[in-house]
Amino acid sequence: MNDAKTSTTAYAPGSIGNVGPGLDILGLAVAGAGDTVTVRRTGAAGVTILDPGHPELPADPERHTAALAAREVCRLAGANEAIGMELRVQKGLPLAGGQGGSAASAVAGAVAANAVLGQPLCSNEMIQACLTAETLVAGRHADNIAPSLLGGLVLIRSLEPVEVISIPVPPDLWIVLAHPNQTLRTEEGRARLPQQIPRDVALKQAAHVAALVAGSASNDLDLMGRALVDIIAEPARAPLLPGFVEAKAAALLAGALGCSISGSGPTAFAFAATEALALGVARAMGDAYGALGINSHTRVTQPDLAGARLIDRDPQPEVIVCR
Repeated sequence: MNDAKTSTTAYAPGSIGNVGPGLDILGLAVAGAGDTVTVRRTGAAGVTILDPGHPELPADPERHTAALAAREVCRLAGANEAIGMELRVQKGLPLAGGQGGSAASAVAGAVAANAVLGQPLCSNEMIQACLTAETLVAGRHADNIAPSLLGGLVLIRSLEPVEVISIPVPPDLWIVLAHPNQTLRTEEGRARLPQQIPRDVALKQAAHVAALVAGSASNDLDLMGRALVDIIAEPARAPLLPGFVEAKAAALLAGALGCSISGSGPTAFAFAATEALALGVARAMGDAYGALGINSHTRVTQPDLAGARLIDRDPQPEVIVCR
C-alpha cells in the first residue's frame, strides 16, 4: 500500500446498461450526473454510513452498495479487521431510474475506500468488489459497474474470471437521456426477461451486438445506429414503461441514429451524430411523453471517457483506476 489518505472523495458517472442488444455485456459511461462518496478513515473497525445520499436509501451498511463495496475492498486488501471507515454519499443519479445509480454508488465507494487504503487493488479487483455489492441489490452483472469505473464503452467478456474490454468510442457520438417521471426496480425489469430464447432470435441479437461493437471501434455511427436493436429485453420490458414506444418513435423521426431502454428503464436513450440533432431528439422525446401526460426530464450529453476518479479539491479529476 502507498499514498494512503485519511479522507477522500470519489465520483463515479452514471451509465447505460445493455446499450441496446448487449444484455448484461455492454455498458456505456455517460458524462454529467453521477454519484460521489466521501470516505473517512476511523479508529474503530467496520464500515458505517453517516449519510446514505437519499431519504429512501438505507443507512444500514449491509444494504447500501457504497458501503458493501467499500467493505469488500477492505476484505480483498486484507484490511477488513483493522480498518474503520465512515461514508457520506451524494446521489446525483435517480433511484431506480435505469442510469446505473446503484452501480455508481458502489464504484465511488470502492474507489474512495481503495484510495484511503493506498490503492492496493487493480481494476479487476475493484470490479469484483462492486459486483459483490451490486449482486445484493440488482443482480450479478457488470454492465453498469465496468463503464462507471473505467469510462467509455465496455464489453464484459466474462465475470468468472473478470475480463472486461474497453471499446473505442466515436468522438462525435451524442447521447440523449429521457427520464420519465417513473421508477422501475431492476429486479422487476429482470423478472420480465424470457427464460428461453429461440435460436434465430439469439443469433440476430448476437449479430447486433457484434455490429454495435464494430461500429463503435471503427467510428461508424451509422452502423452503430443500425445495430442498436434489442429483440430480447426491449419487447419484454416496454409494456412496463408507459410512453417509451411513443418516445422512441419520436426520437427516430427527429433523426436519432437509434433508441432503446437504458438498463431496465425507465430511462430511454438515443444516439445522435451531432449536438444539434441530439437537441432536436431530446425535444421530440420530451414532447412525446408530454403528449401522454407524462412528465419527463431530458439531457443531452456525450460518453464519459474517464470513468471514476478522485475529486477532492483537485482542479482536474484524477483517474485512479488500474487498466
